[in-house]
Amino acid sequence: MTPLPDLIIEPLVRAALIEDLGTYGDVTTRAVIPAGTRYTARLNARAAGRVSGMQVAALAFRLVDPALTVTTKVPDGAGCAAGDVLMEIAGDAASILMGERVALNFAGRLSGIASQTADFVAETRGTRSRITCTRKTTPGLRLVEKQAVLHGGGFNHRFSLSDAILIKDNHIAAAGGIAPALTAAKASASHMMRVEIEVDRLDQLAEVLKVGGADAVLLDNMETQTLSEAVRMVAGRLITEASGNMALGRIAEVAATGVDYISVGALTHSARTLDLGLDF
Repeated sequence: MTPLPDLIIEPLVRAALIEDLGTYGDVTTRAVIPAGTRYTARLNARAAGRVSGMQVAALAFRLVDPALTVTTKVPDGAGCAAGDVLMEIAGDAASILMGERVALNFAGRLSGIASQTADFVAETRGTRSRITCTRKTTPGLRLVEKQAVLHGGGFNHRFSLSDAILIKDNHIAAAGGIAPALTAAKASASHMMRVEIEVDRLDQLAEVLKVGGADAVLLDNMETQTLSEAVRMVAGRLITEASGNMALGRIAEVAATGVDYISVGALTHSARTLDLGLDF
């Protein structure tokens, strides 16, 4: 997978470094490490998982000190085992220590998301269903968290409210119903803008199919049997997305219904940080 341009993610990493270095920099390192001390540190995996955040971690070190030599051993999107060396950082010891926590925070968090995504994707094996994320991301970190979902083998949903028209239950209520909501969406959408609408009952789905104008339908909080019937009703006319109550143990049976996408907020809002460490 082609990495994002560093230019795009640099503001996120720079802000994290400024937050961590505070107003006076790393006073501990400055006090105890003799100037000019050089070292080679290793970023190690302490648990098995799927790697993400290596690009971000490398950028953190380079922003602290462009003279550091950063060598990625395990690329984003690859699997790792406990004990694997993911990255080596060589150069000024003080610079390495100043970038350590920010690099680990990003790499651990993003590898956790990629690892959890990979677990969900594994449950869809042999089916047509794809795992996709949501906008339930950490404020300010959506770009790299969604990239981590891709590293785990998943797919991205909307990045922002401006990407697509997604008519949810509150929109339907405020617009006066499914028909007026879809009619208004059709009237305002350009040829490049897709329209998706949320339903949680089969009679609502029938109305969507009758009114027309949608490209995709979000089947929200439906029992598995109801999802199967919804897919049968759609019969390939719309992209189908299952959402709500998508725990890992349920994914295989949902994928077996034939839905095109399964959106999982837990990929980003409930992922556990992968245990990583920087060792001198």
